[in-house]
Amino acid sequence: MTLFRQIYSLLFGLFLVVVISLAYVQFTETQSFLTKQMESDLNNTSHSLGIMLVPDLEAGDIVGAETLINVIFEGGYYQQVKLTWLVDGKQQVWENDVKIEGVPQWFIDLGFFETIKRESTITSGWIQLAKLEITAHPGFGYNELWRTLTNAIIVISILFLLAIMLARFGLTWILRPLHEIAEHAAEIAQRKFGPDMAIPKTSELKSVVEAFNSMSHQLKQIFSSLDEEVTELRKKNLVDQVSKLPNRQYMMGRLNSWLSEPNNGSLMMAKFDWLEEVHSKYGYQVRDETIRLLSEKMQEHLDEIAPSVIARIAAYEFAFLITSAEQEQSSKYLHTLIRTVNQEISKAGCKPNEQFAIGIAQRTDNMTVSDILAQTDNALQKAIAENKVFHWFESNEKQLYTREQWREHLSAAISSKKFQFKWQPVYHTHKDEVVQRELYCQVTIGDKEIHAGQFMPYVELLSLGSMLDRCLIETIVDNGLLERNDEPIAINLTFNSLSDTGFHRWLNKFLRNTQLAQRIVFDIPEAGVYSDPDACQALCNIIRDNGAHFGIDHFGRQFGSMSYLQNLRPSYVKLDQSFAYYDENEHNSELCRALVNVARGLDIQIIVTGIQEQPQLARFEPLKTNAYMGYIYPPTRVEL
Repeated sequence: MTLFRQIYSLLFGLFLVVVISLAYVQFTETQSFLTKQMESDLNNTSHSLGIMLVPDLEAGDIVGAETLINVIFEGGYYQQVKLTWLVDGKQQVWENDVKIEGVPQWFIDLGFFETIKRESTITSGWIQLAKLEITAHPGFGYNELWRTLTNAIIVISILFLLAIMLARFGLTWILRPLHEIAEHAAEIAQRKFGPDMAIPKTSELKSVVEAFNSMSHQLKQIFSSLDEEVTELRKKNLVDQVSKLPNRQYMMGRLNSWLSEPNNGSLMMAKFDWLEEVHSKYGYQVRDETIRLLSEKMQEHLDEIAPSVIARIAAYEFAFLITSAEQEQSSKYLHTLIRTVNQEISKAGCKPNEQFAIGIAQRTDNMTVSDILAQTDNALQKAIAENKVFHWFESNEKQLYTREQWREHLSAAISSKKFQFKWQPVYHTHKDEVVQRELYCQVTIGDKEIHAGQFMPYVELLSLGSMLDRCLIETIVDNGLLERNDEPIAINLTFNSLSDTGFHRWLNKFLRNTQLAQRIVFDIPEAGVYSDPDACQALCNIIRDNGAHFGIDHFGRQFGSMSYLQNLRPSYVKLDQSFAYYDENEHNSELCRALVNVARGLDIQIIVTGIQEQPQLARFEPLKTNAYMGYIYPPTRVEL
């Protein structure tokens, strides 16, 4: 029971005790007063009637005596009058039935008034003429007592209602600071650190509010310090201190996760020997400043062409991972890179198109990290040997379809919902039970089975993401996949769906009309959160309000603050696959631990991804993560 209800009940009980006590006193006083009044009236009537009857009794006038008694008896205040003539013993009796109008019989049956009688002897001098016995009628008392009781009940009821309303209003106003404290405490329990509460005027609550504000500040500071720790560890372990670009270690992790996801793109490696000339002419300080300026310009110009990761992997070597691009877009990226480098070469006083070389390799199916690194390095060495600015590694793999053919095939598959599914279990770390199943899709075009890694880049490129997500969500519900298992199904949302308000409206309506919405979870890529935080916030609110859940995919991949976790409040995060490939000797366990602590501090479940074998999983045991997934338990086909 809430404090408000407890105080309210206490006041209600005290009010009832006081009112009942007052009503009881009033009732008993009225009863006593009416009894005394009837006794007094009976005494007066007995005395007066006795005097009035003397002449008639002396004369033996029975008719006259009856007339006098009838006059008094017809007033209705007496139940019985009995006159006994002492001369001959004759007795006359007048009686009224005990019928009381306007008073309930149950109230009369309670017997609040006892029978009141008065006997007197009528004398003339020393001679006794008759005996007079009068019994009072209780009707007057019951009528007055009932009227008093009903009036009291009406007044008490009105006062009771007024008291209830005033007490509720007063208690609400008085306890408002406590209500705010309760809400603030609930937010703190959910790791939400909002603005400070206003200090109340009530002295007893003032110290409590100040304590809560202080606690909120401290917890917020702890979370901020964890966030800062992650930033510092990233700078220490994953960022080159001169160029401020990611280092070789980060690039290797991204290559692993990139090749394990459905995507296309290419990898470039560049060797800038002209930086050695700058070093010999002007010293290492000018060289380092040149590297810093070159890095800034490359990021500025290349990010406009295609999403990429630029890393400094050696003193004069840089790597460029274009994470999602066709060969045409990669070629445009390459020429922009060459133009940018030549501009910086000219500023440094060196000759353009000299003393640097670039090797490029396009991603193909079933490629490993060693494969693409070998191809890129071969292309780089070929460019150096032939004294060319760049060399493109020639692959024998031909493109399946043109862009327009992809549009035609994918649009047809989405409209007809011709997708096949696999799902991969996510296992609890300490229990042999499935936490969720992540869903993957593939499509058959002609006689070819096309997996997501081949067509998903074109889905994003052709802005078909929201249509595909809508198709997949409807398909799993229509085919009853939610009913097959108790654990939820995880669906990866595309970047297009995150910012599409039309998809937001559709999803809101769909989840509202779905009985098993709680068995659907949505994976939102961390890059999407950074690129459009407002749209992600709106989408997450829709998912949460309709009983479904969501999590952050590729958690820890982006170089940015983790403060978005407080705003979005995801149910879980999936650590980026690159953490599964980090070597413990490279001191990345600190960074991984800090990321896990940030999520755990907000009571968010942590799922490790990319686990292929038991030793990999064992490395995460000290971090006390909640679940894991990977090809240690490969995906299995779902029969529709």
